[in-house]
Amino acid sequence: MDAEIISEPKRCLWAQSHSAHSAYHDAEWGRPTSDPHRLFEKICLEGFQSGLSWLTILQKRERFRYVFKDFDFEKVARFGESDVERLLGDAGIVRHRGKIEATINNAQRACELVETEGSLTDWIWAWAVEVPYREVIEGKKTIVSKTERSAALAKELKSMGWKFFGPTTAYAFMQSEGLTNDHDNDCFVYQECETLRQAMLADRELRP
Repeated sequence: MDAEIISEPKRCLWAQSHSAHSAYHDAEWGRPTSDPHRLFEKICLEGFQSGLSWLTILQKRERFRYVFKDFDFEKVARFGESDVERLLGDAGIVRHRGKIEATINNAQRACELVETEGSLTDWIWAWAVEVPYREVIEGKKTIVSKTERSAALAKELKSMGWKFFGPTTAYAFMQSEGLTNDHDNDCFVYQECETLRQAMLADRELRP
């Protein structure tokens, strides 16, 4: 008897290029989280990814988590110059002084935001969108690289002193954390992610 053929589930196209992409897509991308450390982690990693491939970041993520104290921003906020030099010598992460210093700076800004706003999670989720934004080009839906809302989020954080978080990085963050649902409509996790997203949006006041 012929062996049973097990077909792969329908995934977003970008997630089909590497097994690490597939695993990340299936388990994380577009799934909302209320954990402020995970949200801060993704803000930082999206910044580190700038100019590089996301695969590079995925392959180094566990080391990033270790050296940045699991992205506990209260701990990272206390890093000093000796920590910057230590991190610059760590081949397990992306050794870019500007991005390392930005991560420490952003941890300090995250602490300030919590002091003034009460919750990083609630503040971030106020930037979610009710309806995902897509364009139609030549009859096909396509996801854009940035939107007016991601630009506004980046501008707001910049005004608060955050670094390495522009409109494109902000939109990648919004996609990955479920603030928008940019899974293809026929992707096998689209509906699950949307259900989770709507639960996060319930009784939550969004920015206009």
